[in-house]
Amino acid sequence: MSRISKISLSEPELIQAIRTRDTRGAEALYDMYSAALYGVIYRIIQHDEIAEDLLQEAFVKIWNSASSYDESKGRLFTWMVNIARNLSIDKTRSKDFRNHSKTEDIENIVLSVDKGFTTSLNPETLGLKDLVQKLKPDQKAILDLVYFRGFTHVEAAEELDIPLGTVKTRLRNAIITLRKVFN
Repeated sequence: MSRISKISLSEPELIQAIRTRDTRGAEALYDMYSAALYGVIYRIIQHDEIAEDLLQEAFVKIWNSASSYDESKGRLFTWMVNIARNLSIDKTRSKDFRNHSKTEDIENIVLSVDKGFTTSLNPETLGLKDLVQKLKPDQKAILDLVYFRGFTHVEAAEELDIPLGTVKTRLRNAIITLRKVFN
C-alpha cells in the first residue's frame, strides 16, 4: 500500500508524536528521515539488503527509545544518526556480517564495486580529500579515522593512543578549519 502524501511535522511535534506513540509520528519519522538514515547506514555497510534491515532496526530502536532522547543534548536528527551509525558499526563487527562478506558471490562484489565508483558524493569528487591533506597531521589522522574509516571517537583515541578529549578537540579544530575554506 503506498501513501500519496508525505507527513511532515516540526521537530517538537514529531518528538511529542513518537513519545506518545502516535502512528502519525511513525509515518512522519519515516517520511522525513528514512533517506538520510539509509545513506548513513549504507555508507558503512555497503550492502543494500543489510542496510535496509538495519534501517528498519534503527527506526524500531528510535521508536522504542524516544523517551531517552534529551532535547538539551542535541537535535533529534543527530540523535537518530548516532543510533543508525552505531547499529551499522556494531553490524560490521558481528561474526555473521564478516562471514557474509567472505562468502559474498563475485557478482555482488562487482556490483558493489561499481556502485562505489559511481557515487556522486565521493569525497574525491568534492575535493574534500585534497582539503584534508592541507590540515595539520594530527587533525588529518583523526578526520581519516572518524569520517572516512568509521571509527568512533573512543576507537580513534585508542588507535592513536591519545586521550578522548584530545580527539574531540582536534576533530573540532579540523572541522572549524574546513568550514573556513567552504565559507
